[in-house]
Amino acid sequence: MPDNRWTRVGRHPYNTRSHRARAIRTPGGALKQQKIVKTAKGPKCSDCKMTLQGIKHIKSSKYHALKKRERTVSRAYGGSCCANCVKTRIMRAFLLEEQKAVKKVLAERSGK
Repeated sequence: MPDNRWTRVGRHPYNTRSHRARAIRTPGGALKQQKIVKTAKGPKCSDCKMTLQGIKHIKSSKYHALKKRERTVSRAYGGSCCANCVKTRIMRAFLLEEQKAVKKVLAERSGK
């Protein structure tokens, strides 16, 4: 019967949040340590703080190694705002311009 004991690699013996490990059986039948890497939460929208869709969830230091199409979304404010927030920004800007035009027309009518 094979031995089910395994030892941690290195001198840090504790199973902390940043130093987690699990046992993996090699093809030779030995048990070895495999490090469990922490998962990243991914980028968030700058307005509503929701996670952005279509962008990989990796550590911020690893983004430079990704291709540009994996880092952003092909849209205005692609990697920083979600689609709903961009939509509301565009609507708000359009409505402000419309309001200015209406005020101008009303001022012309009252000035006559």
